[in-house]
Amino acid sequence: MAKILVVDDESDLEILIKQKFRKQIRENQYEFVFAENGRHALEQLQQHSDVDVVLSDINMPEMDGLTLLSKLNEQHSILKSVIVSAYGDMDNIRTAMNRGAFDFVTKPVNFNDLELTIEKTIKHVLQLRNTLKAIKENNILKMYVDETVLNFMSTREFESSLMSNETVEATVIFIDICSFTSISENETPDTVVKLLNSYFDVMVKEIIAQGGFIDKFIGDAIMAVFRGEHHFDRAIDACLKVRSEIAKLPSISEHVTFKPNVSIGINSGELVSGNIGSASLRRLDYTVIGDVVNTASRLQSAAKPGQIIISETSFEQVKEYFKCQKVGEVSLKNKSNPLVIYEVIE
Repeated sequence: MAKILVVDDESDLEILIKQKFRKQIRENQYEFVFAENGRHALEQLQQHSDVDVVLSDINMPEMDGLTLLSKLNEQHSILKSVIVSAYGDMDNIRTAMNRGAFDFVTKPVNFNDLELTIEKTIKHVLQLRNTLKAIKENNILKMYVDETVLNFMSTREFESSLMSNETVEATVIFIDICSFTSISENETPDTVVKLLNSYFDVMVKEIIAQGGFIDKFIGDAIMAVFRGEHHFDRAIDACLKVRSEIAKLPSISEHVTFKPNVSIGINSGELVSGNIGSASLRRLDYTVIGDVVNTASRLQSAAKPGQIIISETSFEQVKEYFKCQKVGEVSLKNKSNPLVIYEVIE
């Protein structure tokens, strides 16, 4: 059952809504909640957190409909709003749309048009909720695709393409937030997750700016891949920028001193790229695998806070373009011989 909040200071509209939608109300398709202005609407939303759609007038006392739209966009991102107003001039329509309105219906209300608009809006909200649910459950992301793509997903050709792979030249980076797990002992889970996401946002911005893409988030670490022309140089540039931007961030609170820092491993070479997982379950991860990836991860493990670590082979490729410093020999997991590593300084 869909729940709809109607916001209007005219009591006649409430009566008309109940009359025109009595069949849907009786059959438990729709449930209507009413508010007389924007302020009252926000109060109603606190009591009815499962509201799907808001139908709102513009001209109302205490808080008008356009102000309400701004509040809804800030506080209730999944909700979709439809403006129902006699003020149907282009200025009001554009203002409403810019503030997040999903649609606009003019008064006097054509209830057939309003019913179709409500159905369309509810369908859109349900699609959003299902997409978020799929993401939360770690299923394949249900993004909006056209019918051609959906039909293709059921074919043998699709199953075959999912399992295809290729060998590529690329650079892999692993970036770990040093000692991040320690703050979970002093901060709430909500604070910890929000903080981690804020750090990821900083890192992702710099990776994307250099043409890289995020392969996966692994706890408090990121694995990213750079392909194409000058992929190794761009990867190092991104890591230098990430280290710089993270170092600028403040401690998290007065009672917990946590100054964020990163340790980074970079490796470049030939690796296998493809969808890894189960085609029958449609649960696959488009990723890269191989010794280059494993070594990049091991190099990150060998890095100290603030260090960007590369192998001696990588150093020979970039020594003319980046200032590096020899760290020495280290023994890496699953490597029979010690590896000489370098730190990228600038």
